[in-house]
Amino acid sequence: MKILVLGAAGMIGRKLVERIVKDGGVGGKPVSGMLLFDVVAPKAPADAPFPVEVQAGDLGEPGRCEGLVAGRPDLIVHLAAIVSGEAEADFEKGYRVNLDSTRNLFEAIRAIGGGYKPRVVFTSSIAVFGQPFPKDGITDEFNLTPLTSYGTQKAIGELLLADYSRRGFLDGVGIRLPTICVRPGLPNKAASGFFSGIIREPLNGKEAILPVAETTRHWHASPRAAIGFLLHAATMDTAPLGQLRSLTMPGLSVTVGEQIEALRRVAGDTVAARIRREPDPVVQGIVAGWAERCQPERAQSLGFKAETSFDEIIQVYIDDELGGRVPG
Repeated sequence: MKILVLGAAGMIGRKLVERIVKDGGVGGKPVSGMLLFDVVAPKAPADAPFPVEVQAGDLGEPGRCEGLVAGRPDLIVHLAAIVSGEAEADFEKGYRVNLDSTRNLFEAIRAIGGGYKPRVVFTSSIAVFGQPFPKDGITDEFNLTPLTSYGTQKAIGELLLADYSRRGFLDGVGIRLPTICVRPGLPNKAASGFFSGIIREPLNGKEAILPVAETTRHWHASPRAAIGFLLHAATMDTAPLGQLRSLTMPGLSVTVGEQIEALRRVAGDTVAARIRREPDPVVQGIVAGWAERCQPERAQSLGFKAETSFDEIIQVYIDDELGGRVPG
C-alpha cells in the first residue's frame, strides 16, 4: 500500500504517521511507501520500515496535485486545511485552501484514469451543520446548513467527495470530526481552540482564557480517537455508505462547566483554578452556531469508536503528552 498524507505537518498528521510507522501498516496491510506533504516540510520518521518522502508547497500551485498523485497512492488522507477562525477572518484564503485545493486534488485523481480509484479519506467537520438543531442531536441525514465559511467549505468538499465517488473516480470516506480535545502544542487560530486550552494550559502550569459561558455545550473526541477514525476509514468496506459518503464521528457532548469539573476531578483544584473568564463576543458568536449533540449511531455501526467520558479524554492527554503524570 502506498500512502499520501496531505497536511502531514499538523498535529493529527504527525500522530497518524507515528501510528502507521508503529503498526507497520494500515488495517493489516503493509505499507510500501509514504509521501508526506504540507505547506511546511513535515518531519520524516527516522524509524519507518518503509520509504518516506517529504514535500512542502501549496496545493494550489499549478501541477502540484498532479505531481503528488502521479505515483498512484492507494490511500490518500486529506487533512490539509486552515482552521475555522482563520477561514472566517480571511475569506479568500479559506476558500482557496479549504475548497479549491480539494477540487484540485480530486481533478488530479480523475485525470489519471485507467481504472485508478484510490481510497480518499477526507476530514470534514460538524461545522457543516447549522441551527436550528434537533434537541436529541443531529444525524447524518440532517441538512447541511453551515453558518460559517469554514463549515460551508467543508460541506462543499463533502458534496464533491460524494459525486466523485458516485462517478467512480475515487472511493471516498468523509469523516466529520468532533472538536479534537485535548490538542497538544501551542494554541492555534481555531475558534474552538479554547476547548483544549482550558485543559492543556492549566495542566502545564499556565493560565487559560475562557471566552464563552460555562453553559456552552459541544461535541468532543480525543486526538487518539481521531487517529482511530482515520485508520478505520482507510480500510473499511464503503459499500454500506451508499451515496451518504460522510459520517458524523462518535464523540462526547459536554458543557464547558463539565469540562472544568472533569479537570478538577483528574488534576485537583489548584490546576482548575488557572482558568480565567474573559468573554469574547466574536468567539461566542461562532461557537453559538455549532452542534451541541450528535447521533453517531451510523458511524458506530460501521466500527468507529470514541471516549465515553471527559475524564477519559483528559487522561488520554496526560498519558500521551505528559508521560502519565498529573502535574500539580
